[in-house]
Amino acid sequence: MVSIVEITTLRAPIERCFYLSLSVDLHQASTAETRERAIAGTISGIIGPGERVTWQAKHFGFTLRHTSEITSYEAPRFFEDTMVAGLFRSFRHTHSFSYLSGMTTMEDHLEFAAPLPLLGRVAEELVLRRYFQRFLRTRNAHIKQVAESEDWRRYLQA
Repeated sequence: MVSIVEITTLRAPIERCFYLSLSVDLHQASTAETRERAIAGTISGIIGPGERVTWQAKHFGFTLRHTSEITSYEAPRFFEDTMVAGLFRSFRHTHSFSYLSGMTTMEDHLEFAAPLPLLGRVAEELVLRRYFQRFLRTRNAHIKQVAESEDWRRYLQA
């Protein structure tokens, strides 16, 4: 199993950052490279506790599907999405938020295990760790850009 931590600091209110992180539409906009799109469950707007979304995207030249459920939710401080169907043996992503002196800190913890135990360990360390670190950084940079500008209004009701 691989564990990745990514910390992003945003000059925006905690509530805005929290709900932007739950925006299906913003997620799709931030993943243009993989053409990720919601195809089932909550396919637009803000996903909430107990709700699921099925994503379809192009990774490593393959079209893959991944269904996640919001399995823990404490607005505006924490939520967790967990894979309920997909390629990985396990996939869990926790999102924590804190606010101090006009800055929100967004902390992502991503834990996953590749589908094949033996070959998967090699793939996890040689390819997947770096791939998902870059994926999280790109996504969080997009959230930061939106949260710190007036673009956030496109995704959230004022």
